[in-house]
Amino acid sequence: MSAMDDSVEENGDTELVGMGLRVSVSPAQTAFYIILVLLGILGNATVVGAIGHNVLTDPGRGRNSDIIIINMALSNLLVSVMRNTLLVISDLGLELYSSKEWCQVLMGVWVWLRSVNVWSTLFLSAFHLQTLRRVAPSIGTLHGPRGLPTSLLLSLFLIWLVNLIYSIPALIFSTNGDVNTTETLMLVSSTTRPLLGCVWNFPSIYSGLAYATTSMVIHETIPIILMAITNLGSLYTLYTHGRMRSSAQDAPVIKRVPAERRAAKVILALIMLFIISWGTSIISINYFNYNRGSTAEFLLIIARFANIIFIAMSPIILAVGHRRLRSVLKSILAH
Repeated sequence: MSAMDDSVEENGDTELVGMGLRVSVSPAQTAFYIILVLLGILGNATVVGAIGHNVLTDPGRGRNSDIIIINMALSNLLVSVMRNTLLVISDLGLELYSSKEWCQVLMGVWVWLRSVNVWSTLFLSAFHLQTLRRVAPSIGTLHGPRGLPTSLLLSLFLIWLVNLIYSIPALIFSTNGDVNTTETLMLVSSTTRPLLGCVWNFPSIYSGLAYATTSMVIHETIPIILMAITNLGSLYTLYTHGRMRSSAQDAPVIKRVPAERRAAKVILALIMLFIISWGTSIISINYFNYNRGSTAEFLLIIARFANIIFIAMSPIILAVGHRRLRSVLKSILAH
């Protein structure tokens, strides 16, 4: 998602696209953000640990969906550790600045992890739709797993690999700033303000807008539309299965409809939370990018919190519908 100011600072022959507005936050906003970041780290680490242990010790039915959940939670955790904790440190007043080389690496990592986060969430929704539309249980479901789900692991590997390729421009078109550097080129997939002094540095305003627009359409808008479509498809499939129950009591998938409906509610809640948080961030940043005015700073604050809400709240939603995760949380709270 993108934004760029019409004005561009020039220093001699050097033109840096991405200098502009700095956002200030209040102590209350900082405290709330810290709480959300801690929730994201602790919650997603618990999801990875609890469900990962379940996959390794009880490789039965449902392992594929558990692996996808672990992948999504891992991407959430890495975003929190690699990016959001640094934002907290910055908010606490510790001014750190990186070299140009480290900024290029960090910007690439931030774009990579946020991109993986988006497509991993979409993959969860699409996988559940495919599971619901299966007319009969697979061989692995009937006789138990006979090895690692190779096709699933390959799909997840491709998500990480393709998004790593997508992040390459961040390795090239970024640089380091200083205490007076602010950012007007905004990408939801990286950051809404300079972090460790790292800012975008495209050779021209047009190339920056081209990359930002491409990112908005292909990487940020399309996944949200696909998530909405897959969730509607899941709900419709459950509805049709429910109507068939009276005439097909012995159908293997129909017997699983109550369990699948519970899973669908959890996944639907996850995807709706993602769409709301991600969509809010996209709308806020785009309005900031192209309209500016007195609400610009407020919109960037909204975008900032919208980016963290899904990461912080998704473990709580998962705990509602995942028995193993719920039992682990109960055990932790009991002690």
